[in-house]
Amino acid sequence: MAGIPEHLLKRAQEAREKAAAEAAGASAPTAASSDAGSRIPADLLERSKAARGGVAVAEKSAAPVVVPTNGGIPYGAGPGGHTQRLLTVVKSGSIQDVKAVPVDKVHTWPHLLGVEFVASLACTAFVFMFSWFVNAPLLQAANFNRTPNPSKAPWYFLGLQELLTMFHPMIAGVTIPGMGIIAMMFAPFLDRNESNRPEDRKFLTGLWTVHLMFWAVLVIIGSFFRGPGFNFTFPWRDGIFFEL
Repeated sequence: MAGIPEHLLKRAQEAREKAAAEAAGASAPTAASSDAGSRIPADLLERSKAARGGVAVAEKSAAPVVVPTNGGIPYGAGPGGHTQRLLTVVKSGSIQDVKAVPVDKVHTWPHLLGVEFVASLACTAFVFMFSWFVNAPLLQAANFNRTPNPSKAPWYFLGLQELLTMFHPMIAGVTIPGMGIIAMMFAPFLDRNESNRPEDRKFLTGLWTVHLMFWAVLVIIGSFFRGPGFNFTFPWRDGIFFEL
């Protein structure tokens, strides 16, 4: 049989020959010989013989094998009549995964709130230092008899003002912003991935990036590339017509 060592096959063959010889009446084990050749008590061998109706054959390194009196395959033999017993000890580490499975979640406190608190402190320190070195005085009261040229909306509305120079007011003020808002509303339903990794959220990351870049480009053009009459100009040639 392939895969079985030669010495085990030889031992099995010798055991079968010995069992067949004893079954034919060539030799009968006695209590003394049983005690000498095996550590199994004689009374147990007799009980096993009486229960199985055969002769019990035992080896020092193997469990007792009961041989039927009719010369058939010994009781308890393996495939092909082999009587050897192989035992293997399998360590728990080879069949059990002891490594913890990473979970893509964190606790709100202290992990999330701690990071947000540190970020708020950093932003506050930056605004404090910026206001210390950069003057931002209030302008004079508005004069309705003198409209500034160019007249620009606050920076967060300059994107809409820039769209008004390119499209009809209905398209620039309602259609395009409405489509952007609707796209962001349906984004969580189109991408149901629960992972927080950017490589696993390519669709949502791409949609948000396109939205930010589109709006940022419009704000930059309206802030630095629009001069008197809100006409297109180059800031390095005619100056910057933008005030914070």
